[in-house]
Order: sequence, then C-alpha cells, then structure tokens
Amino acid sequence: MKIIGLTGPTGAGKTTALGVLKQLGAVIIDCDEVYHDLLENSDEMLAELRSEFPEAFETGSFDRKKLGAVVFASPERLEMLNAITHKYVDREVARIIDDARASGAPAVAIDAIALIESGLGEKCDATYAVVAPLRRRVKRLMAREGISEEYARSRISAQKNARWFIDHTDITLRNDADEETFRSLCRNEFEALLSAER
Repeated sequence: MKIIGLTGPTGAGKTTALGVLKQLGAVIIDCDEVYHDLLENSDEMLAELRSEFPEAFETGSFDRKKLGAVVFASPERLEMLNAITHKYVDREVARIIDDARASGAPAVAIDAIALIESGLGEKCDATYAVVAPLRRRVKRLMAREGISEEYARSRISAQKNARWFIDHTDITLRNDADEETFRSLCRNEFEALLSAER
C-alpha cells in the first residue's frame, strides 16, 4: 500500500487531485477532519487541552473560539497547542492507515500533510504540492464559498504561499490549464506511483 501526502494553497485544486485518488481506490484522510472529530470525541485530548488552556473551558465546556483567541495571540501557546493536537492527530492517522492496510486499499492519501509539522510527511512514499496561478485560485475560492474577490484575495494572502508548499513536498502538480487536463495529469502521476515498486 502506498501512502501519499497531498497539500497546497487554498483554491489550487487539491480537491480535484484527491478525487482522482479516491477513484483509484485510495482511502482519503483529511487531517482537519480528524482534528475536529477528536475535539468532539477524545476525552483524553480535551483533558490535556483543559490542563494547558483552562481559559477555553471557562463555561464548563470547550470553547473553540476562545481557544483560538488565546493561542493566536501568542506564538508560544500556539506551539503548545500544536504539540498537543499533533500527537493525537498522528496517532489517529496511524490507526486509519493500519485499518486501510488491513482492508487491502491500494493507497492512503493524507490531506493537509504539510500543515501537520510533526513528521507525518516522513511516513509517506511521496508528498505532492498542488499549485495554481493566483487568478485561478481566487476565482475558484469565490465560486466555492460565495465570497467577494477582495475577501478571496485577503484569505489567500494571509496563508502560506505556493513556494512554501513546493519547498516542503517531493513533487509539484501544476494546475495551470483546464480542469480536465489537470485531472488527467493527476491520474497519470498517481497511477504511475501506485504501479511502481516501493
């Protein structure tokens, strides 16, 4: 079974690439979804968060917005949050990978791999960055979320740029033509990876 890491800036076309992988039989692991599921269901993680960030539990239950306000005002506290949450996300991702291997899935694709900076990329046979021209990303984000061009551009400018993703992955998939061409590029790339000897 191949383990594939896939990431890229907002609006670059990562969803299209993941769709191709799913068609090829890959199990898709969205690290953001894993994190949010743990916030809802992991008493162990919540207990550790309560110990380090009591402000986020002032009302008795976990307040995600209050936690965000606390950590984004302090790089040190954000680093602490990442250390806690990455530990639990990594453990859950490892469990999902084991389940996929036992089921005979040909591949697992880990979404948002570069945003989890605790070593998940090292578990992958290959990591990919999906990048696209800015104008294409803005247009896709506007259509997907129903937002203005100005807001789309501000969202994009607040995030890591394409160069960062390219520098932190093995292979770059450039989404600079029409969607069908990009889909075909992804299919060719992933089929070659899945058929290659490990």
